[in-house]
Amino acid sequence: MKKCILLLSGGLDSVTTLAFAKNEKYDITAISFKYGQKHEIELDLAKYNAEKFNVNHKIIDLTSAFLGFKSSLLGIGEVKKNSIETDEIPNTYVPARNIIFLSIASGLAESINAKEIFIGANTVDYSGYPDCRPEFIESFQKMINIGTVFANGDFKIQTPLISMKKSEIIKLGIYLGVDYSKTISCYEPVEKNPCKKCDACKIRSLGFKEAGIEDLSMQY
Repeated sequence: MKKCILLLSGGLDSVTTLAFAKNEKYDITAISFKYGQKHEIELDLAKYNAEKFNVNHKIIDLTSAFLGFKSSLLGIGEVKKNSIETDEIPNTYVPARNIIFLSIASGLAESINAKEIFIGANTVDYSGYPDCRPEFIESFQKMINIGTVFANGDFKIQTPLISMKKSEIIKLGIYLGVDYSKTISCYEPVEKNPCKKCDACKIRSLGFKEAGIEDLSMQY
């Protein structure tokens, strides 16, 4: 059985990626990160889904490492709304977050000889984050193949959802047994409930609408 490391946030995309990798018969080690995010409830949902899909799961505390990073997800300023309607990088972007997360995942992969990392990066519905673009993933993969024991080029970063519409991801997840009421997309949950106003909530809501499926996640 092939081993992989999987980045699991507890959000719609990452949980769908978990279900996909499980269906592909991978031996999965899922990792989640605590880094001072406002939506820390995602860690509870990551744990729930790791247990549901019966995979190893680690929560890594990086809170001190992210101190001073400027991002509304870390409490620096208000979460800006309607960023999806502009070309600017949203203020929910956390500097180098995926670089840091993938670096840790790569080290763990090398340690257990797992030659693949799964990440739920997606660019179709929302491409405002520079570290979710295909060229970033490709460049990072190349770097790992150069700078680790995987020097023969057999290390891969898998992004099965990267070119899918949100509605397509939702349909795939339902087929694979994902319970989306046990996922969260909101950047500013209020008492564990989604705000319904932030960009992530709007994108999610539109995805369910286009899929013709009721989003039961509005109550966690």
